[in-house]
Amino acid sequence: MIEWYLEGPAYGNCNCDWSCPCQFESLPTHGNCQGFEVIRVDKGHFGDVQLTGLKAVMLYAWPGPVFDGNGELQAIIDEEADNAQREALLAILYGEHTNEAATHWWVYRAMSETVHGPLFKPIEYEVDIERRTARVSVPGVMESIGSPIRSPATGDEHRVRIDMPYGIEFDVAEIGNASTEANGAIQLNLKDSYGQWNMLRQNGSGVVRN
Repeated sequence: MIEWYLEGPAYGNCNCDWSCPCQFESLPTHGNCQGFEVIRVDKGHFGDVQLTGLKAVMLYAWPGPVFDGNGELQAIIDEEADNAQREALLAILYGEHTNEAATHWWVYRAMSETVHGPLFKPIEYEVDIERRTARVSVPGVMESIGSPIRSPATGDEHRVRIDMPYGIEFDVAEIGNASTEANGAIQLNLKDSYGQWNMLRQNGSGVVRN
C-alpha cells in the first residue's frame, strides 16, 4: 500500500437528530442515512504527492443503515488540485491503500454500490471547531451552514462532545446544529439536524492518536 496521511479540520452534516444514533451503534433517526463531510488538509501526503492546502467533500446516501449497504457516494475535489493530487485524494476517500475497515471512508465505499463520477470544483470552507461554526459552498452544487445547538428553554448555546477512543473517524467531536442543500447526483435537504466538527488525523491504519 502507498503510505498516506491527512490532518485537518472536518465538518459534516447528516439527516439524524443531534445525537446521531450511528455514533452509538443504533439505527438512524429516520431509518435512512444521508449527508456529507468536508475536510481542509492542513497537513497531508499520499506517497510523494503533497496534499497540504487542498479541500475535499464527500456526499453520501443509504436507503437504510450504512451497514445494510446499497448506498451511493460522490466526491468533490478542490479544483486547485493537479491530476496527481486529484487521484491521490480520490484513492484515500474511496478507502484504497487502507487496512480493512480502518477508516470511515473505507466503510462508506464498501457499503456503496454506486459511485458517481467525481466533481472538480472550487470549495469555499470556513470552520471553527471550538465555536461549532462552519460554512461550506460549492457553487452550483451545495451549501451548508453549521452553528451551535441552542437550548429551546433559554436560547443559550449548549455544548456537547462525543468521545470515541476506539472510533474509526475521530477521537473527539464537537456536536452542533447544521443545515445543508445539495442538488447534484446526491440531493440533500437537511434542516437543523446533526452537525459534527472534529480534527481529522488519519492514515492507512486508521485514526492517528497521540
